Amino acid sequence: MTAAKLRASIAACSDRGVKNDNEDFFGFLIPGEPQLTLKGITAAIADGMSGSDAGKQASDCCVTGFLADYYSTPDSWSVKKSGQQILSATNSWLYSQGQQRYESAKGMVSTFSALILKSTIAHIFHIGDSRVYRFRQGNLEQITRDHRVWVDKEKNYLNRAMGIEPHLEVDYHSFPLERHDLYILTTDGVHDFLEDKIIREIVANGEEDLQKIAEAIVARASINGSDDNLTCQLVRVEQLPLAREDEVLRRHANLPFPPPLSPGMVLDGYRIEEELHASKRTQIYRAYDTRTNTRVILKAPSVLYDDDTHYIEHFLHEEWAGKRIQHKNVLRILDSDREKSCIYYVTEYIEGQTLREWMDNTPKPYIREIRKIVEQIARGLRAFHRMEMLHQDLKPENIMIDNDGVVKIIDFGSVKIAGIAEITPLDHQQSDQVVGTLNYTAPEYHLGQRGTVKSDLFSLGVITYEMINGVLPYGQDMPEKPDRLKLSRLQYVPSFHKNPMVPIWIDGALRKATAINPQLRYDSLSEFLHDLSTPNPEFLGPEEQLPLAQRNPLAFWKSLTALSMLGNLILLYLLTR
Repeated sequence: MTAAKLRASIAACSDRGVKNDNEDFFGFLIPGEPQLTLKGITAAIADGMSGSDAGKQASDCCVTGFLADYYSTPDSWSVKKSGQQILSATNSWLYSQGQQRYESAKGMVSTFSALILKSTIAHIFHIGDSRVYRFRQGNLEQITRDHRVWVDKEKNYLNRAMGIEPHLEVDYHSFPLERHDLYILTTDGVHDFLEDKIIREIVANGEEDLQKIAEAIVARASINGSDDNLTCQLVRVEQLPLAREDEVLRRHANLPFPPPLSPGMVLDGYRIEEELHASKRTQIYRAYDTRTNTRVILKAPSVLYDDDTHYIEHFLHEEWAGKRIQHKNVLRILDSDREKSCIYYVTEYIEGQTLREWMDNTPKPYIREIRKIVEQIARGLRAFHRMEMLHQDLKPENIMIDNDGVVKIIDFGSVKIAGIAEITPLDHQQSDQVVGTLNYTAPEYHLGQRGTVKSDLFSLGVITYEMINGVLPYGQDMPEKPDRLKLSRLQYVPSFHKNPMVPIWIDGALRKATAINPQLRYDSLSEFLHDLSTPNPEFLGPEEQLPLAQRNPLAFWKSLTALSMLGNLILLYLLTR
């Protein structure tokens, strides 16, 4: 049985009305797969501002630019991030063109409203006084608000629009879709001359033909004396996908699991050389690609899960995430033009050691060595965050250092992708299971909260503390199944208790990065890196007031011993006299 797909019907009517030119613009796009699943269906409407020098060009630019650019943003981005990035860039261009070409704040100005249907969710972007209505089960509701200020009964002006100011503030909200929802996008030439109850009557009494309904709405507004351009666009939800259906990640799910692999066997041109790692969940092999004459890593799922669709989905999710990040500090998953005979994926082969092995082999590293490693890990994390992904399982075992000193993040098993989460929220966090590894997982995950960039920063902070001090920042392993009470009892162990050579300001940076409360952590990786290399006055004041015995126990006892020896020498001198 074929799974249900998102399907919508769209119609529109636009008329110049009593004006000489039509400065309204509308557009829509229903893409094919995979973009239908990854990006959804988009409809947009814009109205060039009256009195604007180039309102028609502005409305055209807003709609055509949004439709083109939205489908060019990374698949991993959420709808919200994609839309806001595009509209911000478009606004900057419109504003600069208005200033340069027309030397006016009203050079290229337009309203803009967009509706995006993705999976089972509707997303709205809105600025200006165009409108989006929703007609559901006989009720009509305006779901945008007009950015219009009334001076008196006769005079009003737009206080927000595309191209009017250098900085843009866009209304965004999202909500669940229902089958047969009808969305109505209009410009003010329509809704200023039609009461909501009239629009509802036209829609409720209309035929199934959306085009006729759109034309009827525009015609009624014109009859009522509209003195502006008139545009109405209708989007009706005909069919919704299953909430957890994701054909993009499951396109290989019907392939069999690979057979037991041993050295010398050849799978799709990959000759197995050695099994490097085996667990209940995966097998990892070093292999030789006979087609490209290169050494690679082949990762295969465990046969123990060959009937577990949830596990298969997660395994495919790893490959999907990894292929979308191209960065020297992140393991590269290799593309292949060959047909797969079973489920597996292939990555680059790294000659080197894990960070855990490096820590075991380098028990007392120099701080400059640690900084170099941490900086590279942070650059790799930034590559995830730019794609709106969270790693969620950063630990020394998931980091490699090659023979040239290049650090790479190597695991994608717990990665959260914002764009995919909108399609089908992969259930990494079940009721009895938390993403990541206990000692390195951010505390908020244990409390059932969503992760953020600060969650990955916590894991990096723990790793940095461990490299410097050889132990964990809270003195012991995290308690099993930590709850709010257990977490509140944890006490950060200052570095001088473990390594008296650590400066107070570096320990201050570690303390802030590993704070149990995410609100007390750094807002960005760059802030943490800066404070690891440059003394932050915030960490110097209070700590310097501590007694020497607490600030630096080793220095305290050395000083006490020296004073004691000096006292004994003086006493001996006096006695011998």
